[in-house]
Amino acid sequence: QVQLVESGGGLVQAGGSLRLSCAASGLTFRLHAMGWFRQAPSQEREFVASINWSGSSTHFANSVKGRFTISRDHAKNTGYLQMNSLKPEDTAVYYCAADFGGAGTEAETSYEYWGQGTQVTVSS
Repeated sequence: QVQLVESGGGLVQAGGSLRLSCAASGLTFRLHAMGWFRQAPSQEREFVASINWSGSSTHFANSVKGRFTISRDHAKNTGYLQMNSLKPEDTAVYYCAADFGGAGTEAETSYEYWGQGTQVTVSS
C-alpha cells in the first residue's frame, strides 16, 4: 500500500522558515517525481514545486521562487520542501504527491499518489 505522509507544518511568523517532509512507503521512491501543492481556504489547490526522479531538475511556482527549495533523499525515501521568508499568503494545507517515471510537472493529474496534507499557517 502506497503512503505519503507529510510532516513539519505548523504556525510561524511572517519571515520565518519551515521545512516540510514527505515520507514515502510502498513504492519505489527513486522512480517517482515528487510535487508539492497547496490549498488555501476557499481556493483551488495550486502547484508549488516539483522535482524529477533523480533530483536533477526542479520547478517552482512564481509565487515561491527564490524562497522555497525542494529536495529528496533516496536513502530515506523522503522528499522535502524548505520554505523561507514565509508570507501570510503562504498559509494553506500543503500536500505532497508522487508521479511514477515523471519529470516533475505542475499538472495535478500527472500524480498518482497523494498525502493527506499538513497545515502551514503564517501569521503577520
